[in-house]
Amino acid sequence: MADAFIVTGTDTGIGKTIFAAGLTQALGAHYWKPVQAGLAEETDSEVVARLSGQPVLPETYRLHMPASPHISAAAEGREIDAATMDIPPHDGPLVVEGAGGVMVPLSDNSLFLDVFARWQVPVILCARTQLGTINHTLLSLQALRHAGCPVLGVAFIGDAEPEVERSICHMGQTRHLGRLPLINTLTPETLRRAFAAGFDLEALQ
Repeated sequence: MADAFIVTGTDTGIGKTIFAAGLTQALGAHYWKPVQAGLAEETDSEVVARLSGQPVLPETYRLHMPASPHISAAAEGREIDAATMDIPPHDGPLVVEGAGGVMVPLSDNSLFLDVFARWQVPVILCARTQLGTINHTLLSLQALRHAGCPVLGVAFIGDAEPEVERSICHMGQTRHLGRLPLINTLTPETLRRAFAAGFDLEALQ
């Protein structure tokens, strides 16, 4: 099994942080969110710490405005230097969560996709099962592969849509890693049960 995984998504707000929390909990991993844009509410790192009970590494960039990282950084007179963003030392597995979708800008000259390609760490692409996901997911898979990123497969989030899920994996020539349903009462225990029912950790090898 790889010692690090990148969790990214087709868009923002699709549930990839909850998936990342479930994966972190299941692997007994550390979690790292390199760039956090938006500090007024519970951050993604805080959500993962609360739901997984696992160690969370500090963010490299903490930005106040809930916006694309390059916009949030500019509002503070800062610029994200993607070239210096490296995976931190860690003991055991590490789950790394990107911001928003695959091609979210970090600056006017760099995307998260560029960082993923440089790291060469297996990528798990999270996709919701709602209408429109086929287009978004196939485009994201194409972008990842064009950049040379090793794609582990797609993790679906939401209600079961067998034909949608089949179409994405067939047309995108990728693996179906499992599906995390929407959880009405989200606690560490309900997440643990849902993740265990939806994913086989051996599929991550």
